[in-house]
Amino acid sequence: MSSKRVQQAANHTAKAGKPDPSTELDLHAMTVDEAIPLVQEYLNDAFIAGLKEVRVVHGKGTGILRQAVMRELRKHPLVKSFRSGGRFEGSTGATVVEF
Repeated sequence: MSSKRVQQAANHTAKAGKPDPSTELDLHAMTVDEAIPLVQEYLNDAFIAGLKEVRVVHGKGTGILRQAVMRELRKHPLVKSFRSGGRFEGSTGATVVEF
């Protein structure tokens, strides 16, 4: 990972003293406008905390939130890869992200 990507994450990380993030972010019942800023902050915090993989739970619903999350993951500089959850990871209602 380039030092530029690490610096970008550090610049976006929330204030010091914030507890380490969970390995999962639950976006159920949120709109795209509510969820995407949380996804951005969560990914930055999870990376800085040293997590290698996290799960973003968006639910199945109409698929609009899932599509928006995946668009965000495609352009996020810290995301190495992502995939739909497996059988015991939430299936298409969740996305597993690797840094």
